[in-house]
Amino acid sequence: MKSAKTLAVAGLLSATFAMPAAHAGATLDAVKAKGFVQCGVSTPFPGFANTNEKGEWSGLDVDVCRAVAAAVFGDATKVKYTPLTAKERFTALQSGEIDMLSRNSTWTLTRDSGMGMNFAGVNYYDGQGFMVTKKLGVDSAKKLDGASVCIQAGTTTELNLADYFRANNMKYEPITFEKSDETVKAFEAGRCDVLTSDQSQLYSLRILMSDPESAVVLPEVISKEPLGPVVRNGDDDWFKIVRWSLYAMIEAEDLGLDSTNIDEKIKGESPDIKRFAGAAEGDDKNLPLDKKWSYNVVKQVGNYSESFERNVGQGSPLKIARGLNALWKNGGLQYSPPFR
Repeated sequence: MKSAKTLAVAGLLSATFAMPAAHAGATLDAVKAKGFVQCGVSTPFPGFANTNEKGEWSGLDVDVCRAVAAAVFGDATKVKYTPLTAKERFTALQSGEIDMLSRNSTWTLTRDSGMGMNFAGVNYYDGQGFMVTKKLGVDSAKKLDGASVCIQAGTTTELNLADYFRANNMKYEPITFEKSDETVKAFEAGRCDVLTSDQSQLYSLRILMSDPESAVVLPEVISKEPLGPVVRNGDDDWFKIVRWSLYAMIEAEDLGLDSTNIDEKIKGESPDIKRFAGAAEGDDKNLPLDKKWSYNVVKQVGNYSESFERNVGQGSPLKIARGLNALWKNGGLQYSPPFR
């Protein structure tokens, strides 16, 4: 006669191997029911989230929202955007007003562990810097003792700024605003000597000035700012969908796939490409999505390089170098876990 312990183990193993295929979580069910992804983005932030004269959204952060829609619906246009200030963004996510947040938000321990949120990855590696007017005659942040500094409320930049000035035995006068466009207007009007933010945002705000050439971004980078999409805790399926939609763009670049060549490349013999695009027989990536979800992301949104270059890179007004956002094999940090 089998012991109770043996029967219990057998029952556990039976239940484990009889587990059903991946199923949709509550967020995915709700998203499908309404027919679109509600995505929180920045208030005007050229290169990352901005609208044209037709009200159409574009940007590096916007492309993450579009990638999720392409994965879920096979249609990257099925997104509605909610522009949010830094102060509003996390409350909007926590309250359920949005399904995901893709808005230059820094991944920190406090935010990831104590605010009911999960960061799904990094779509832009950044760092905090300083912008000054050329007429100030300053070429280093170490020369900013006594400066007045424009800063956006509710961001990691406030603490970083205080730490940096304290560490370098310097004093400053903080001038705080709720919105990023308010900070650049104040800076341009001469209400402060310095504007501090993530360097990506400084370059973006600089092109909004009436005379961009009057300002310069100083060389110092004083913090690590890994920026990426965020979801609420408690729905692992949705978390994985957002995470792997971003990784699909990165992995596609690594595999040499883009929106123009993916149809031809999946006809080849590469098992990695076939597996990635869902073209391999019996392929099942264990996400509650159509097997062609990653193909749809690349075909409709593009790989990470395509998104980077058209939004913030050499094909954009910002002309930001890839730097840390290059692929791992090109000296950067962008890296996807294997699609296996």
